[in-house]
Amino acid sequence: MSMQDPISDMLTHIRNCQNKNKKRIIILFSNIKMEILRILKEEGYIKKYKKINNNNIILLEIILKYFKNKPVIENIKRISKPSLRIYKKKKNLPIVMNYLGIAIISTSKGIMSDNLARKNGIGGEIICYVY
Repeated sequence: MSMQDPISDMLTHIRNCQNKNKKRIIILFSNIKMEILRILKEEGYIKKYKKINNNNIILLEIILKYFKNKPVIENIKRISKPSLRIYKKKKNLPIVMNYLGIAIISTSKGIMSDNLARKNGIGGEIICYVY
């Protein structure tokens, strides 16, 4: 099975598992997925993540976060897709849910939240919205 958009696949796994109140997810590893998970952890949307090696297959284990038995991530939405890339300049970076959510941006300085990209004065590709 070929995976056309591994980031979208990861976001869908997170969304589906939170809808079923699962505590953990195991997905295939990639550096960009790990960077997105780092931001989700820093912003408080997931409990933790770790890289695991299972018979020479590198995986990522994600521990999801809940508050009063409801998922912390209300919605996670892929914006830029392989078929249609969405780029924004620093002055046009999106504001998600009136600053209650975040946008994850791929910039020339690495993957970061929209707040950090604004602070650094750089734009980039909008990967996803999380709120």
